[in-house]
Amino acid sequence: MAGSLLLAHPAMRDPNFRRTVVLLSAHGDDGAIGLVLNRPMRKQLGELNGEFAASPLAGVPVYQGGPVQTEQLILAAWQPDPLGDGFKLYFGIDVDKAEALQNENGVRLRAFLGYSGWTKGQLENELQHNTWVVTPVNAGLVEREEGQGLWRTILGGLSPEWKLMAGEPDEPSVN
Repeated sequence: MAGSLLLAHPAMRDPNFRRTVVLLSAHGDDGAIGLVLNRPMRKQLGELNGEFAASPLAGVPVYQGGPVQTEQLILAAWQPDPLGDGFKLYFGIDVDKAEALQNENGVRLRAFLGYSGWTKGQLENELQHNTWVVTPVNAGLVEREEGQGLWRTILGGLSPEWKLMAGEPDEPSVN
């Protein structure tokens, strides 16, 4: 499932993943790893880390990547495929690679603090319990929305039923 999006089921209450969109970057027999795409920290890399203040990467937006190792900085980039909806993912790249990619056409670069991880069999168990909705990535869509709006847009675009559930308020009493 690497390269897919995991959309938190509307019933998920875990604050680590409530209404999140996770880009699954690796999935195999030993587990899975991904990045939460819709938790912007409203900071840029140069503000977060003084080492990047004068760097070409100073303006790269920073996101909360997940609940695992939240002090770890991960640089990731993706480049849409000009022939379709696919993309090329660069995960955990070093600073030199990030600076080189920054100048390539269509590349989107982001910094993440932490990541989302699952041990062997954990994600499969969660999928059996309908904790996640799996969908392919539309690279352009990921750039159009921020925060919960991205989750609502992608989930709501799957079917009328999902659209209804994605639009439910956090507090049913305010419905």
